[in-house]
Amino acid sequence: MRSLSSFLLAALCVASVSLSAADPVVFISAFASGDKAGIHAFRFDSENGALQPLHRTTDIQNPFFLAVSPDQRFLYAINAEKFGGAEDEFVAAYALEDRSGHLKRLNQQSARGTASCYLDVDATGKTVVVANYASGSVASLPVQKDGSLGEAVSFMQHSGSSADPQRQKGPNAHSIVVSPDNRFALSADLGIDKILVYQLDAATSKLTPNESQPFAKMQPGSGPRHITFHPNGRHVYVINELANTVTCFDYAAASGTLTERQTISTLPGGFTGKSYTADLKITPDGKFLYGTNRGHDSIASYRIAEDGKISLLSIDPSLGKGPQNLLITPDSRWLLCANMPGNSVVVFRIDSTNGKITAAGTPVEMPMPSCIRWVK
Repeated sequence: MRSLSSFLLAALCVASVSLSAADPVVFISAFASGDKAGIHAFRFDSENGALQPLHRTTDIQNPFFLAVSPDQRFLYAINAEKFGGAEDEFVAAYALEDRSGHLKRLNQQSARGTASCYLDVDATGKTVVVANYASGSVASLPVQKDGSLGEAVSFMQHSGSSADPQRQKGPNAHSIVVSPDNRFALSADLGIDKILVYQLDAATSKLTPNESQPFAKMQPGSGPRHITFHPNGRHVYVINELANTVTCFDYAAASGTLTERQTISTLPGGFTGKSYTADLKITPDGKFLYGTNRGHDSIASYRIAEDGKISLLSIDPSLGKGPQNLLITPDSRWLLCANMPGNSVVVFRIDSTNGKITAAGTPVEMPMPSCIRWVK
């Protein structure tokens, strides 16, 4: 593989001249340590899907996951000297200085756990929530006026185990997502096969177990990993890492309760190899859902019906090893896929009529891409 510096130089030379400061910026984390670690910024050409390297922020280690504030002025990232080690990891806060891709470090605070693997920012921009995989916990941190983080004001330790004797010996909180109305936060715990539901107090940033339904139980051995809400706020989708499935729930926004409706495979019939799902995303127009298969190294595409149920459209190669994270652009036209162990990011065009994805250009090389975020 070419060195990172030679790749960046070549990419800058061949980038489309149509790219300008008005184009969106895409931030992609490199889940690595040492001189390979960092947060890469790219200019995104919304006409042809091209990514042009802009800048790499290097004052961070193993930035597995990223989140951007609603006003797009701040970015938050996991920072871990030794990911999943004995010491608690950190959430780092950055200010977006401009649309050049440069980030200014503000501060960092303890994530209150280890192998911190997911971040979300609430609708007010005043709360950051974090999921800690190895220690099986979630926490909430208040955001100060300048975008910096205060110390965690909530800490929730999950408990229990489930059916898989190797992967489910204890809790493994794999994600936490704030609801569209900003009243609840849902956490998928792979180790205990539960979606835990927390009430969020936007004024204090505190989490408390939901009184109406503190958790929804998944099928034993499912291993729920990531969660996404349908844009209409009436359905929730969970991708299950161990079972290689997607589960659809009806969501009652008033009470924060979940009712399971459907579970469907992410893999083709007859596949017998080892594979584990990772991420799922819905187009902002609410028409299509996409999920990643690591091992089968593919992206499963689904159509979403009016009642929220999904039907498989196709399963297409991710064009790289271990598709880890997805981003769909706000106009529902483009899907970006981070192939983490494959060291590449692939841009796909989405057909608005049938949901079919088609690769645009050649994969962009970078070390261990793990999370993709968008700033307009």
